[in-house]
Amino acid sequence: MKYRFYYTGIRVRNLRRSIEFYTKVLGFQVVSQGTMSHGGKYVHLRQPGSRHKLELNWYPKGSRFYTPYRKGEELDHLAFVVDDVGKAYRDLLAKGATVAVSPAQSKGTEVYAKDPDGIWIELLS
Repeated sequence: MKYRFYYTGIRVRNLRRSIEFYTKVLGFQVVSQGTMSHGGKYVHLRQPGSRHKLELNWYPKGSRFYTPYRKGEELDHLAFVVDDVGKAYRDLLAKGATVAVSPAQSKGTEVYAKDPDGIWIELLS
């Protein structure tokens, strides 16, 4: 049995806000979108030059996949390689991300910002 990694899916609270963040701040492009049978919505995003997709999932109350957000869920994270971690971190904060682990708080490569839903964005050099 062979397994080929296809995409990463994350749950978001506000689909429009998340699309705007990932397209305008991190350079993703929308490649497909749709509505699931239970009323949830999904959007597939991809960065130019990458085959890996990010799937944003929004679920309405009453859907079998809906659960309220709980403190601590924000430890899901996405990792991005950048040329300058400090500069990328400041850029993300200027564009709406929030502090998770700043370069000053970091031990090694543990530099993180948070997207609008609290998903951690790890920056690696």
